[in-house]
Amino acid sequence: MFTLILLLAAIIGLLAVMRREAGALPALAVLAVIGLISLLAASPVLGILLLLGAAGVAAAGLPALRGKWLTPRLFTMFKKVSPRVSETERVALEAGSVAWDGELFTGKPNWQALLDYTDEGLSEEEQAFLDNQCSVAAGMCNAWDIAKERADLPQALWDHLKQERYFGMIIPKEYGGLGFSAKAQSLVLQKLSINETLMVTVGVPNSLGPGELLLKYGTDEQKNHYLPRLADGREIPCFGLTGPRAGSDATSLPDTGVVCKQVIDGEEVIGLRLNFEKRWITLAPIATVVGLAFRLFDPDHLLGEEEDRGITLALIPRDTEGMEIGRRHHPIGSPFLNGPIRGKDVFVPLSTIIGGETMIGQGWRMLVECLSVGRCITLPSGATGTARYAIGWSGGFARIRRQFNVPVAEMEGVQEPLARMTALGYIAQAAVYQTANTIDHGEKPAVPSAILKSQLTEFQRVILGDAMDIHGGKAVTLGPRNYLGIGYSANPVAITVEGANIMTRNLMIFGQGAIRCHPYVLEELAAKDADDLQAFDRAFFGHAGLIFGNAARAFTLGLGIGKPAVPFDAEAGRYAQEIARLSAGFGLCADAAMASLGATLKLREMLSARLGDVLANLYLASMVIKQWHEGDKVEDEAALLHYSCQFLLGRAEQALDELFDNLPNRALAGVLRRVVMPRGRRFKRPHDDLARTIAQAVSRDSPLRAKLLANTWSVDDGSQPNFLARYNTLLASQERAEALYRTVNKAYAKGELPAAALHPEQRVEAALAAGLVSADDAAFMREREAQVLELLTVDDFEYDAFVTDKSKVLRHHGA
Repeated sequence: MFTLILLLAAIIGLLAVMRREAGALPALAVLAVIGLISLLAASPVLGILLLLGAAGVAAAGLPALRGKWLTPRLFTMFKKVSPRVSETERVALEAGSVAWDGELFTGKPNWQALLDYTDEGLSEEEQAFLDNQCSVAAGMCNAWDIAKERADLPQALWDHLKQERYFGMIIPKEYGGLGFSAKAQSLVLQKLSINETLMVTVGVPNSLGPGELLLKYGTDEQKNHYLPRLADGREIPCFGLTGPRAGSDATSLPDTGVVCKQVIDGEEVIGLRLNFEKRWITLAPIATVVGLAFRLFDPDHLLGEEEDRGITLALIPRDTEGMEIGRRHHPIGSPFLNGPIRGKDVFVPLSTIIGGETMIGQGWRMLVECLSVGRCITLPSGATGTARYAIGWSGGFARIRRQFNVPVAEMEGVQEPLARMTALGYIAQAAVYQTANTIDHGEKPAVPSAILKSQLTEFQRVILGDAMDIHGGKAVTLGPRNYLGIGYSANPVAITVEGANIMTRNLMIFGQGAIRCHPYVLEELAAKDADDLQAFDRAFFGHAGLIFGNAARAFTLGLGIGKPAVPFDAEAGRYAQEIARLSAGFGLCADAAMASLGATLKLREMLSARLGDVLANLYLASMVIKQWHEGDKVEDEAALLHYSCQFLLGRAEQALDELFDNLPNRALAGVLRRVVMPRGRRFKRPHDDLARTIAQAVSRDSPLRAKLLANTWSVDDGSQPNFLARYNTLLASQERAEALYRTVNKAYAKGELPAAALHPEQRVEAALAAGLVSADDAAFMREREAQVLELLTVDDFEYDAFVTDKSKVLRHHGA
C-alpha cells in the first residue's frame, strides 16, 4: 500500500511540475526524494526506477550536462528534418504581429492579456457618421435597381460617397481623410452591407490598395499628391495583383517590369517597361489610378548589379499609353465594378514605384503587411453586416408569416435555423469588433485575419442559406420586393476573394500560425539558420518543457482537476476554463503533428486544416467571451452566449476527434486521444431549449433583437423601401395583433363567423359585424394586414421581361 502511495505521489508531483513548466530541477527533486524513500522504506524496485528516472532527467534537463552530449546531436538531427522556409514564406511569417492567437498556442492563455485591449468605443464623430451619413447612403440603395437595371450605384450615391469621403476612412485627417479607427471602419461597412455592391465599393479602397500602401510606404511626394485626391474621390483606385495564372499563389505572378531607357521630350530617362495581364480587379473599370504588382528585372544593370529585383509595386495613371482598362467582369449575383487590366510595353518613370527606388523588390512584404489588417476588416465586416440584416429580416418574416393559424416562428423546424443563424451572427459581431479593437491598439493580426476572413464568410454562407429556407418562396422569386436573393447569389464572391477559403483554411491558419504564433518554433528555425547551438538549446528545451506542460495540463484539466482561475462571471467563466483545456490539448497536438510528420505536414492539408479549425474556434469563442464580459447584457442574451460557446467548442472538439482518427501514427493518435480527452468529448450540439429561447427573442420586439440589429439601417424615411424597418414596426404591435388573431380564429373555429371568411381581412370584418372586436381593433388589423400582405407579396413581370434578344422569344400557345 505504501508503495502505491509513493507511486501516486511521484505521478502527482511530476504532473504538478509539468503543469507549471517548472524545469528539470523540481522534477529531479521529486524523483530523487521519492525514489530514496521508496528504496529505503518501501519498494527497492520502484526506488531504483525513480532514481534512474532522476538520472535521465538530470542528463537531459540540466544545461551543463546535456550541452556536452545531447544538444549537439539533436541540433544535427533538427537541421535534417526541419522544414525549409522559403524567402516568400519567411516574409509572410514575419508580417503582422502576434497577440491572443499566440496565447492560444501556449496552452495556458493569459486572459488578462486579452482584457488589456480595452475598448474605448467610437468617437462622437465616428458615431455621428455611422448614424447620419451611413443612413443616407443606405437609403439611396435599391437592390433591384442597382443589380438588374443599372448594374452600378446611382450617380447621386457616387456623389455622396465622394463628398463625405467614404473612400478616405483610413486616410489621416492631415491628408483630407476621415482618419477613422478600425472599429469605426468595420461598423460603417456592416451598416452599408444592406447592399453588397455598396459595401464592396466602399470597402475595397479602404482595404488592400493604393491608399494603405501609400500611407505606409509612399514617398512624401506621393503621399501629398495622391492621398488628398483619394480621400475626396477625385481619384478612384484599384489594385492589380491577381491574374490568369496567379490567384491564391500571388507570388507566382508572371507580370514583368524591365528597367530600361526611353527618350521623352528629347531627354533620355530611366524607367520601367511593363507587360501585364490582370483580372478580377475591383473598381478597375472606373479607376483613375492603378496599383500594380509585377516582377522587376534589370538586365542592363541600370540600377545595380542584381538582375532579378523581385516583386515591386507601382502606381500608374489610367491614361498611361499602352494600358487597356475599362472592360468589366460579371461577378455572380452582384454588379460591383470589377474587371481586367492589360498592358503591353507600358513605359512609366521610376517615380511611379510606390516608395521610390528604395522599395524596389519589397512588394511582397508590403502586400502581406497591409493584408493582415485589411483582411480583418472588409470581408468579415461585410459578412457580419449581412448577418445583422438577415437575422432582422428572417426574425420579422417568421413572426408575421402565419401557417396553420400560427406564426411560423412558433414552429421548431423554423426555430432551429433561426437560432443557428442568430448565433453565427452574434459570434461574427464579437469577433470582428474585438479584433478591430486590437488593431486600434497597434496590432497587425496576421493569423486572426485568416481566421476571420474564412470563418465569417463561411458563416455568411450558412446564414444566407438558413434565411432563404425560412423565407421560402418569398426569397426565391427575384424582383424589387426580394431583399435577400441577390445577396444570397453573390455570397461565393466573399468565399473566393482575398484568399480563397479552401486555401486559407488548409494552408494559412495553422500553416502560418504553427510557426508565427508558437512560442518556440520560430526561435528554433532562427537558431538553425544562424547555426547557433546555444540559442537552439534554449529554444528546443523550452519547447520540450511546453510539450510536457501541455500534456499535463490537458490531461488534468480533462479530468476536471485544477481548473484555472479566470476573470469572468459564472456564465462565461466555465467556457474560458474549457478554452484553456482545449488550448493545452491543441498545443500538444500541434507539436505532436509537427514532430511526427515533419516537413510533410505541409502536404497533409486535411490534418493542417483540422488543427486550424481548433485554433479558429478557440479564437472565436474567446472573442465572444470578451464581448460578453465588456458589454451591457440584455434579456435572453445568456442563451445566445451559451449556444455560441457550446457550438464553437463542440466544433473544436470535433476537429480534434477527426485529427486523432486520421493521424498516420496510430499509436501516437491513441495516446493523444487519451491525454487530451480522457473523459471523451464535453460538448454536443446546443440544447433545443436554447434554440427556442433565441428564436423567440429575435422574432419579437425584444432587447436582444434590438442589440443584434444596432447600427443597421432601420429607419423608414421613404427614400427607398426599408424592409427591416417595416418588420420592426409590425413586431412592435405584435402582442396586440396576436391577441386579435386568437379571438378571430377561435370564433371562426366555433362557427361564429361565416365559413366563407377565409382571408384574415374577411374574418376581421366578420368579427367586427358580430361585435367580437372593436372598430379601433378592426382598423388596426386592416392596416396591419395590408402591410403584412405587401411584405409577403412577390413580384411578377411581363412575359419577355428577362429576354435581352427579343427576336428569340418563343410565343407558346400564341401568347
